[in-house]
Amino acid sequence: MTEKNFGKGEGQKTSPKIKKKIKLKTILWSVLGVVLLLIIIGGYLLFNHIVSGLPSLEELENPKQSLATNVFSDNGELIGQYFRENRLEIDIDSIPPYIIDALVATEDRKFYDHWGVDLERFVKAMVKTIFLDRKEGASTITQQLSKNLYEFKVARENLFQTGVRKVREWFTAVQIEKTYTKKEILQMYLNNSYFGNRAYGIEMAARHYFSKSAKDLKLEEAAVFIALLKSSVYYSPIRNPENALRRRNLVLYNMKQVGFLSEENYQKLKLLPIELSSLESNSGVQSEKAASFVEYIRRQLEDMSEEYGFNLYEDGLKVYTTLNVKMQEIANKVTSEHLTEYQKLFDKRWSWSRNRDLLKEYLRKKISRDPLYLNADKNSKKAVYDSLKNDKAYVDSAKKRIQTIEVGFVCLDVASGEIKAMVGGRNQKFNYGLNHVTQARRQPGSAFKPIVYITALENGLYPAYPILNQEFEYGDENWNPHNFDHSTGGFLTLRDGIRDSYNLISARLIIEGHAQLFQIGQIAERLGIKTKLNLVPSIALGTSEVTPLELTSVYATIANKGIYNEPIGITRIEDKNGIILMQAVPNSEEALSEETTFLITNMLETVMNEGTGLRTRAIHQFYRPAAGKTGTTQEFGDAWFMGFTPQFAAGVWVGFDDRRVSFTGNYGQGAKAANPIWSNFMREVYDSLEIPEESFNLPESGNIVSVKFCKESIYEFGNPRLYSQDCSSGEIADFINIKDIPISYDSERDSRALLFTKFHKSDTLSHQAIEITEEEEMEE
Repeated sequence: MTEKNFGKGEGQKTSPKIKKKIKLKTILWSVLGVVLLLIIIGGYLLFNHIVSGLPSLEELENPKQSLATNVFSDNGELIGQYFRENRLEIDIDSIPPYIIDALVATEDRKFYDHWGVDLERFVKAMVKTIFLDRKEGASTITQQLSKNLYEFKVARENLFQTGVRKVREWFTAVQIEKTYTKKEILQMYLNNSYFGNRAYGIEMAARHYFSKSAKDLKLEEAAVFIALLKSSVYYSPIRNPENALRRRNLVLYNMKQVGFLSEENYQKLKLLPIELSSLESNSGVQSEKAASFVEYIRRQLEDMSEEYGFNLYEDGLKVYTTLNVKMQEIANKVTSEHLTEYQKLFDKRWSWSRNRDLLKEYLRKKISRDPLYLNADKNSKKAVYDSLKNDKAYVDSAKKRIQTIEVGFVCLDVASGEIKAMVGGRNQKFNYGLNHVTQARRQPGSAFKPIVYITALENGLYPAYPILNQEFEYGDENWNPHNFDHSTGGFLTLRDGIRDSYNLISARLIIEGHAQLFQIGQIAERLGIKTKLNLVPSIALGTSEVTPLELTSVYATIANKGIYNEPIGITRIEDKNGIILMQAVPNSEEALSEETTFLITNMLETVMNEGTGLRTRAIHQFYRPAAGKTGTTQEFGDAWFMGFTPQFAAGVWVGFDDRRVSFTGNYGQGAKAANPIWSNFMREVYDSLEIPEESFNLPESGNIVSVKFCKESIYEFGNPRLYSQDCSSGEIADFINIKDIPISYDSERDSRALLFTKFHKSDTLSHQAIEITEEEEMEE
């Protein structure tokens, strides 16, 4: 036996070939180990990546849904909504069974049998997609719900991201099936699905498309919503009615095929057209009846959101407000009717030939902001500018915008300060527009005068107190106001001055010290004006700007016997579960004595019954106890009427957004341009709501009494005295605070040296009159 036939013994060396094999095996196993390790690590990382994007158990048990905030009127009627996703929830038990049948027959026939994922359907869909090039959906209802509830998809996702998303949807669907019953899954699905036109959930969709609740949907209507699930745009009954009809009929066919619908009913229903109702607006802030009020409330809620920790557009709040729907409807009606006719009158009298510069400037600004001009290249801008400037339709639209008469109207409940109606502008369905009640500050003209008179009354004057109706020059700038009709001469009482809105009377109250400027500012603030006033003598004529809501609050305080109530629009806020987040607490303060408020109220009643507010009675036939004041600014730029009854205070401003535009004649007076809105509103409110009549009663203190004044002591001598036997021209009865009652008239004492024919200086004070003799007059 040779040596080579024996095994290798100790010390024998391994051949090179064997060494090579061992090395290769080692390398191979090492590579496999590394690959396996990388696969494990990659799988672990991938699993972590997938799991990290899954909703937590808490999120699964309490899915976050974006719910619209609902705004209700004072009697619980829905008047508006705020939302990102316009959604109203409905309980599954309120949904007709055939909606569920249509959903299951079309979207997921094995819904009641699978555990969240239908693997058989998935495999079939993959085969058709890969080998037949026919895309087919395989998502179950539960998978679709997972997509609706949780944001998995990213913008411009690649193939890997698509795969990760699908796996996450599967995991989430399985977890949803473990967490909820099939019934609960169906309810969440129908409440979260998107049906187009910003309608989320079948309840909101039913209201939007068919103006009814989902519980009242007919089968053929319900099938429309199941059709929309595939594509809310392509199958939209608004944009693509033919596609919608075809898809709806497919839903009905699926129901027949599964056994949910008989052949006979299928043949009948497929022939029916899709009849939509008058579609409601589905913007992010929705309100048909009280757009400006709902927007006013939105701004308040935005300011409150941080303090109370809510999301206005997602948390499904219930906001209860003070608005009275019937009063709002009347406000909408009377403002629209009056201004429609007034616009025609203004358009006839307005001349663009005399306002070319205004139009030219407006067009320049309008064109500079026009997308056509902004998007044009540098070489084309001039051509675009010239084209728009010479486009008749474009220019006409600009003219119309400039000369549109605007309005601000608000009504407050006197006792509570609650806002009962609000019209913020001509466009009563605007969103995020200018609210002329709360955001537009304008000069109130004579509507501000009651604050000046109140200051004088607080300082001891009374309605029968005489003031010289004489022009004057005052101050370094020689301020020289005049009456509207330029009338002068003699004495007039405070009641006369406010009744016929004499500028000289209110002006003299200031320059003679009866109403000091700082007092006017303090009283105005107590009454409800929060805007900083320009306290100069001309404020006697209403030259400092305020909002209609502020000035209406002043009149409401007067009507409420001197008690100021901060205007409120929100009474209560609840979360989606009915838990109260905020309950309004009245903010009331005593601003004036009851005696002063009675006197000014009684004077303002005279305005309504005899003075500049007489049209309320004579033309508009509102005869309930009422008090008020007109206001007109220079050149008829702003027309106001402010007034109140024992129950309600309302304010009206009428004018233009561009202050360079104004009424072209005395039809722009407050008595003509604004008073009709106030008067017609009050008449219709009292008639339709059958509000009992109340009167302005004397204060219970007994401090206000009616006394008789000697007529000549007031109008001839400017030195008020009570009536006595010495009076030759008769008596005047008027109210006065008992602390301010003057002495009786004595002819020898009270007529001495006060007769006059002319005043020595034009700025002579009322009660420092200087008698001018004939000799002195000749010397001048």
